[in-house]
Amino acid sequence: MLLIGRPVIVLKRWLTEASINDGPVFRRIDQWGNVDRRALTPQSVNLILKSRCLQAGLDPALFSAHGLRSGYLTEAANRGISLSEAMQQSLHKSLTQAARYYNDAERKQGRAARLMI
Repeated sequence: MLLIGRPVIVLKRWLTEASINDGPVFRRIDQWGNVDRRALTPQSVNLILKSRCLQAGLDPALFSAHGLRSGYLTEAANRGISLSEAMQQSLHKSLTQAARYYNDAERKQGRAARLMI
């Protein structure tokens, strides 16, 4: 995975401030600010995301941790980024799964979607 720009600056700052030299990047932080060595669970990521959405005034029911990853591929397809390039970033291993997001986006943009029956 290659990251450039602002995300890299924020990621490097987090790694430095949390003293993370190896292992998972996203980890539990206890009530005293101690960073755990174990990775956040998918359920924890989902709960954090929904909590932040609520704080931002968004409907948490419309967002999920899975949606972050699938939404990335859908947005890449909408912007004309090649499937292989997007998969390198999203780390999807299954071409079939990743292609589903692309097919959905292509259908919405295609000429057939604009036909009236």
